This record gives sequence, C-alpha cells and structure tokens, in this order.
Amino acid sequence: MKGRKNIVLLFLGVFIGMTAMLVLSANFSGLVGEVAANRNPVALGANAPIPEELEGLQNLSKAFVQVAQIANPAVVTINSTQTVKQPSHPFLNDPFFRQFFDIPEGSQERVMRGLGSGVIVNPDGYILTNNHVISDADEITVTIDRKEYEAKVVGKDPGSDVAVIKIDKSGLPTVNLGDSDKLQVGEWVMAIGNPFSDELQNTVTAGIVSAKGRSLSGLGSGTRLTYQDFIQTDAAINPGNSGGALVNLRGELVGINTAIVGQANVGIGFAIPINLAKNIMEQLISKGKVTRGWLGVYVQSLDEDMAKAMGLSRVTGALVQKVVEDGPAEKAGLEKDDIILKINNTEIAGSEQLTNFVAGMAPGASIDMVVWRNQKEKKLSVKLGERPSEGETEAAVTGEDHAQQLGITVQELTDQLAERLGAQNVSGVVVSRVAPNSPADRKGIERGDIITSVNNKPVKSVRDYNTAVKGLKEDDVVLLRIFRDDNSYLRALRVPKKK
Repeated sequence: MKGRKNIVLLFLGVFIGMTAMLVLSANFSGLVGEVAANRNPVALGANAPIPEELEGLQNLSKAFVQVAQIANPAVVTINSTQTVKQPSHPFLNDPFFRQFFDIPEGSQERVMRGLGSGVIVNPDGYILTNNHVISDADEITVTIDRKEYEAKVVGKDPGSDVAVIKIDKSGLPTVNLGDSDKLQVGEWVMAIGNPFSDELQNTVTAGIVSAKGRSLSGLGSGTRLTYQDFIQTDAAINPGNSGGALVNLRGELVGINTAIVGQANVGIGFAIPINLAKNIMEQLISKGKVTRGWLGVYVQSLDEDMAKAMGLSRVTGALVQKVVEDGPAEKAGLEKDDIILKINNTEIAGSEQLTNFVAGMAPGASIDMVVWRNQKEKKLSVKLGERPSEGETEAAVTGEDHAQQLGITVQELTDQLAERLGAQNVSGVVVSRVAPNSPADRKGIERGDIITSVNNKPVKSVRDYNTAVKGLKEDDVVLLRIFRDDNSYLRALRVPKKK
C-alpha cells in the first residue's frame, strides 16, 4: 500500500513539473517576441531626426554641392604637346658608329606632353588659363564632356602667367566673375581642376583663403613672374590644376589656380586674383596683347635696418635702385636711392605693390608721387610711358632677328642682383634664361651669368646689349665675355641657319 502511494506521488510530481515548464516556455516565447517587436522601430540605418547642432553643417555641405554643380561645367581639361629635338651623342656623328648601331642621322625628336586646366569665360569658346600651361606648345586640345576640340592661342602674358585660348564651339557653359578685392582671409573657397591625370577631370577640393597679396619669390616654386599678387589657399592644388577655377561659396570665379610649393599639395597653393586676370584677359581678347603703364625704375622693398638707415620711422615704400635712361621717372626728376612712399595718395608698402599699381594704369596717365629723399618728403608728378613687352625689357632681341636664335634672355644688373651674384664691381647684363638646346645652352652659358662684353665691346645695360647684337646674320659668330664665380670666360656662339 505504501509502495502504491509513492508511485502516485511520483507521477503527480512529474505532471506538475512538466506543466510548470510549459507555462515558463510560453511566457519566455512571448517575452522574446515582445523584445523583438520593440527593437524593430530603432533598427540600424533608420533615418533619425538631425540634431539642431548639425543643421548648420548640413546647410554648408549643401552649399558646397550647389557651387560644384554651378562651376564644374565651365572647367575644362587642356592637353598640350611640344616636339623637342634632342642632339645625338658626338660619337654617333661618326658614319661608322651610325651604321654599326643602325642609328639614323641627325638629332632625335621627343614629344613632351603637358596637362592643365582652363575656365570657360565666354559661351563662344574663350577659355582663361595660365600661360605656362600652353606656352611653347605645338598643339593644344581642350576636353569637354570627354570630347576633344583643337584650340588656338588668342593671346598670352608671361609677366602675369595669364593666357586666353579659343575653341570653335558656341553655347558653352560659363561661370560668373567675382570681385577678388572683396575676398577675405578665412573665407571658404573651392578649387576645381584636373590634377595629375585626364582621368581625374573636374576634381573639387575645398579650403579657405589663407592670405592675400602673396609673392612666390624665394619660395623655390620655380615661378618667375613680373606681377605677383597671389591669393594663398589651403584647398588642395596639384600638378594639372594650373589654370583651373578658384570659386567662392556664391559660385563666382575669384581666382585662377597657378602654383604650389613643392611637387604636390602641402596645403599651400596660389591663385591669380580674378580682378588682375580679367583686365589682362580683356586686353588679350580685344588687342592680342597687354599694354601697361611704365615708370622706368628698378626697385626693391626695404627691411627694418634699411628703413632705419634711410631715416624712416617705419618699414614702408619702394627703394629706387636704378632709373632707366630717358624713361618717365628720369624725366620727372626721380633719382637713385629715392624711396617711393605714395602714388596718388595710395601708400606703397613695397616693390611688388608699386609694380602692380603702375602696371594697372594706362600709358600716358599722370600720377602724383611722394618720395623720401635726404630725410624728407618730396613731391613729383610723372607721366607714365608704355611698358615695353617682356621681350623688349628682358630679351636681347625680339621678332625675327637672328640674334634671338642664340637662346639668351638678359635683364639689367641691379645692385641687389650684383650683391647676390658676388659681382658688386662688375658691369654688364644678367642672363635670366637660356633656351634648351640653343647655341648658348650648348656652349655652357647658364642663368645668372653676367655678360660684360659682346665682340669685345663693353655692355653696361640691356640697351647696350641689344645694340651690340642687332643686325646679326645667319652663320655669324658672336664673342661673349662671361663673368661667373669671380672668373671671366670667353664663349663664341654661332647664329644657326634657318632650317
């Protein structure tokens, strides 16, 4: 009897346990379902409301998008090609070696290719770019929407690195021109261009205006320009961006991207202000050249020690190093060592501001000038002349003159240059450029050499040099005396025959 009772209790316990497990299992399943149901509304990737703190950034982002959509269609890719002749090794001039190695006679040709950017400024095909993008090119093509168009040069201005080219197509998109004088340091800007490759067309980068009124002199950029008034930006600019657009957040063109420091972007890029480029562009389109006011002086900026030595209370003005003979400044009574303080009531901070200010005025304009002479101010009135072209102010000759084929470009030897070259007691002209593979290049003449005489006749100025080489004919030989590193050399250059 007792055993039967135990069996009944055992079955009763098992029944109660199983019932409890079923109840718990049902409740757990309901709990899991409830949790899953509650998680669905906050699943990952859901569009949660944007916090108010981020709405301003969202609007800024939309502004960048809109500016890119406005400006991008007007920025184009520019490709250029130039055929360069490479001289063969002297050994290969021997017929035996040419035959043995199966080498053709004469020099070999190599095609150099260049990449840059441009901005459409007129729907009829006028494109603004840098001079260095298209300079010396044999062929220029412009790519728009993956289609290539042949381009011709309308005009170029090496002194400012501005050029205009044109393609035969109308109805093109353009970009509005802004006012670079109103651009402020710290303002957002966007750079648009084609860095490194055709495959990276219309690359957009953003940054701020880091500074205004910059010069590239002494930065090792390789850029040598007469007129420098650059906008500095940290928007990424790389090789291939040259000639591209710098735009503000109103979608206006405020600059033409031109130069960088180093070989690639390091957060320091430079653009030509559109106000400067616009003036040059309009003259190139209407006249094919640029005319500028000319004072006829060589100047330098002052440092603190120089200002103190000259009796100035602060560092300001442009020091006159040399006055060009028979130039506007000499006729008005300006003298060497004068310091130009003001022009038409505008204070002159340094030499580059003076150069840009005068160049922006029309030839024939009269200006009032305040100069510092003998520790006091003096007023002068000057009627500006027309600045000679870059070729006339620096090159020995221009046009079709055979002397141009020597491959030498010269400039005046100022006191500052003489000190830098260790030639304080030397008279002559400085070689500022030597054309590759020219007679001068083959005879070892280098940039920075000082030419002291031509055919045994002393030269003391560019005018003297021009006179000495004027009238050269094919196959003439010119004897140059060169000063370099405290030594004097003779170099004989033969004027090449036209091919």
